[in-house]
Amino acid sequence: MKAIVVADNKWGIGKKGNLLFRLPKDMAFFREKTLGKVVVMGAKTYDSFHGGALPRRTNIVLDDGGAVRPDAVTVTSLAELKEVLRAYSDDDVFVIGGASVYALLLEECSEAFVTKVDADGGAELFFPDLDKDPRWVLTQQGPPTSDNGYTLRFCKYERRS
Repeated sequence: MKAIVVADNKWGIGKKGNLLFRLPKDMAFFREKTLGKVVVMGAKTYDSFHGGALPRRTNIVLDDGGAVRPDAVTVTSLAELKEVLRAYSDDDVFVIGGASVYALLLEECSEAFVTKVDADGGAELFFPDLDKDPRWVLTQQGPPTSDNGYTLRFCKYERRS
């Protein structure tokens, strides 16, 4: 399983139920990585899409309330999620948020794709700081690129065994 996230320079990821930044290059990167794959998210992340599930992906929503979503698979517990995920290769599964789902599943992930934005987005929700976690190693860092007025880098972290 892999995580994919965009974070500001304080590892912030969200504010008032929204992403911190509108980044077309990051959205293209996200699309490239997740098309045809399985995306795992919490109910609030799913609801933030407004139009329903992400197209051309298997959407799995972890929701302890068990709300029915006709365009996604809903699971109500971590045990149920793990059972559903047995049908898929770990390489095809991406955790896409929100903060509580990242916190719950990060230990299950072998890689994390982090788009780092050189800005403070005034976040209310945060992703764990992988730079300070000895279990994670930065293995790839792209060059700085400009996106909608922000400087960002596409990074890959790998979890040590």
